[in-house]
This record gives sequence, C-alpha cells and structure tokens, in this order.
Amino acid sequence: MTQPPDSEKGILHPQEQARHRSLSRLAPGPEVGRFVEWYWIVEWDLATPYTAEVLPYPSVNVTFEQPGGAFVNGVCTRKFERELAGRGRAFGVKFWAGGFGAVTGRDVATFRDQVLPLAEVFPAADRLTDLMFAAESDERRRAVFEAYLTDHLVPVDAQYELVREIVAAMSDDRSVTRVDQITERFGVPIRTLQRLFRRYVGVGPKWVLRRYRLHDGAELLARGRAAELSDLAVALGYFDQAHFTREFKDQIGLTPTEYATRTQAERQITYR
Repeated sequence: MTQPPDSEKGILHPQEQARHRSLSRLAPGPEVGRFVEWYWIVEWDLATPYTAEVLPYPSVNVTFEQPGGAFVNGVCTRKFERELAGRGRAFGVKFWAGGFGAVTGRDVATFRDQVLPLAEVFPAADRLTDLMFAAESDERRRAVFEAYLTDHLVPVDAQYELVREIVAAMSDDRSVTRVDQITERFGVPIRTLQRLFRRYVGVGPKWVLRRYRLHDGAELLARGRAAELSDLAVALGYFDQAHFTREFKDQIGLTPTEYATRTQAERQITYR
C-alpha cells in the first residue's frame, strides 16, 4: 500500500493541535483506493477542553467516534470546529473528492454542510458500526470497512474517473488558479463541469479550486515559507492582496498576517 501523506494541509494551527491530540493515517487497500484517499485516527485525553479547527478538503468523511457513534460528514464549506474533551477517539474514512458519490451513487450536494447518522446513508449501517467498534486494531477496522465497501460498490462510470483527474490537477498544480484553465486543459464545457462537480463532489469547481489554494496559502504561512503577501496572493490566483486577505479572514477567522504570527509563535513553543 502507498503510504498516505504526512501533511498538515487543512489543519489549522497544526503545532497547537499536536499538543492536544494525536493524529495518524492509514493507506487504503487496492480494492477501494479509487474511492478512499486515506484513513485517519485522532485520539485525545484532556483535562481541559480544546477546540480543534480544520479547513476541510472538498471530501466526504465517514467517522466512527467513541463516544458518539457513526456519521457521514458531507463536504463542509466553512471552517470546521470540534471540541475535544475528556478522553475519546475517532476513526475516519476520507474519500477522494467525488469518491463518495461514485461509490454510493448519491448526489453529494444533497448533504453538503450536513452531518448525518450513518444509518441514513449506508445500508446495514448498524452491523457495520458494531463490527468497527468491536475491532481490536485500526488495521482491523480498515479491513472491516473495506470488506463492507467492496460488498456494496455500485457500478462506476467513466465520468468519475474524469472528475478524479480534474480534482487532482486542481489539488496538485498550484499554477491552476482559474476554472477556465481546467475547461481548456480537459476540453470540458463549463456547464458540464458544474454538473459533474455537483453530482460527485457536492460543491462547484470554482469553490474547490479556491479551497485548495487557501490550503496552500495557510500551509505556507504556518511553515513560515510564504513570500510577501502581495506576491503570495497573486500566486494563489487572487486579484490582489486585499481580496486574498478578505477571503482568508472570512474562512479562517484571522488575517494572513495574524495567522502567520500566531502559528509561528505556536511552533516556537513546540520546539523549546
């Protein structure tokens, strides 16, 4: 199995979070790797509650939480906040953008910004949940989930493979900052692209592209690797620094300068 990336992308205040919870990842097996990007495991044991913040990927996650239950987490278009208190753990399944819609046949846009009980979306969810919570290791939980998913796969059409290819270009190529670059590269009309993204991803292509570039910007700022903000804004596809600052603060709650200052201070605390 290919190992999942050891990346902080999407995790806000990564060094601060690392002091309050552990995070590990598992790669998917070959049978489901077209749909599942990775599995993630978060554990915490806290005397004082802590609120973890994430700028989510354009992906659906299935989570098995102790305490809590089992849930389908639709694509979240705002900053996600979760209070961690006492002792707990979560085993999560992060689908590729578009993967959940492909594997279930569901229109993913219908549960955007929603958290639904697993039983409302997956057949035989109670049995799956019991098996997941009874498993003695995370590797065994992966095997249980993949056996279930393999048994319930729906036929996948070629459109999903196109969506995967387009999303990969948006995610990996920082020079892609406009939707018209995608339509030209892949020869897909804009209305077709919008329809495919609604069906498989749950949000529009422009939103997905901006989210990936915000991920890039936040990661560079947190690592102290960003250039001048005006240059960073242009490199990420914004008209100017003011537009970048406005959207960054709207999504993350701090200006780029405030976020860079705070995360660098948190990193210094970690390395003392």
